[in-house]
Amino acid sequence: MYLTSEKKAELFAKFGKSAQDTGSTEGQIALFTFRINHLTEHLKLNRKDFGTERALTNLVGKRRRLLDYLKAKDIEKYRALIKELGIRK
Repeated sequence: MYLTSEKKAELFAKFGKSAQDTGSTEGQIALFTFRINHLTEHLKLNRKDFGTERALTNLVGKRRRLLDYLKAKDIEKYRALIKELGIRK
């Protein structure tokens, strides 16, 4: 399995407020980015996997909405997060 509970806790500890704070916007964006990167690599090998393609599109949309929310709420956190995660806008 590509996403273990240890990896999740590590992502939330690094980007969220704490490892137990799984609801923070920054932590959720980091988790979505990790999942998006994994699905992108999967689709490079399996280009006819349309179920995964749909899931990837949904994840990108969720992440975009969270990024828009964070941008409206705190522009400095938004800029720092997209720089650290390597997200282009």
